[in-house]
Amino acid sequence: MVGSLNAFSPPPNLGDLVRGPIHQGMGELGFVDGQNMVWEYRWADYHYDRLPALAADLVSRKVDVIIASGSAFPARAAKNATSTIPIVFAALGDPVAAGLVASLARPGGNLTGFSNITGEMQPKRLEIICELVPQATVIAALVNPDNIFEPYLRLTQEAARSKGIQLPVLNARTEDEIDTAFASLGQLQAGGLMVWPDPFLNSQVKQLVALESRYAIPTISEVRAFPAAGGLISYGVDTSQLSFARSVFTRGGS
Repeated sequence: MVGSLNAFSPPPNLGDLVRGPIHQGMGELGFVDGQNMVWEYRWADYHYDRLPALAADLVSRKVDVIIASGSAFPARAAKNATSTIPIVFAALGDPVAAGLVASLARPGGNLTGFSNITGEMQPKRLEIICELVPQATVIAALVNPDNIFEPYLRLTQEAARSKGIQLPVLNARTEDEIDTAFASLGQLQAGGLMVWPDPFLNSQVKQLVALESRYAIPTISEVRAFPAAGGLISYGVDTSQLSFARSVFTRGGS
């Protein structure tokens, strides 16, 4: 039995999961859902505080392995719930800095997995948006305050200072707060916007594209679904190769 612990909401079509990379890989190893294995899915619907209870539920069901996807929160919740069940994480940043593993070469404990370690890309995203709007002196950062890794934020703030750019941080953990953040951009005289990597913010592609157009604010995201849906630009990794829930990352732009 495989437990799947996710920060996301379930995709609109659950059949997409079966066609995802991890199911394909399991199939190549001879494991087929409903035949010789069973999946137990748990979804936090972007409410990260729900993850500890969901992880505990999977442990109580005695799953053989837990796959934790969508930032460090699911992996941390699973780690706190069990020290014996193997945990495989995907689609998160630096697992060492997050306190999940001892090192990349020797993770130790019961955790291993795949990491994009893309926090260092934030200064590059800032550089790109500055090149697109060279007259801008203010570039805002839209972040989910429940999922902000301070070292990466400081790294980006240092890059902004070196360019003479102000980088105000706008918090948004709900759709209404995203609307409010965009409405404040005029008062801030922001010439551009960076959408900080976060499962919830990444899922709101349609809303972000509509607001970018409404407020005429050049915006950069980490997910390809953003420009695919009409947004200006993205810069990041192919998340479909890091997580089985490909449709979850792109559902806002589908």
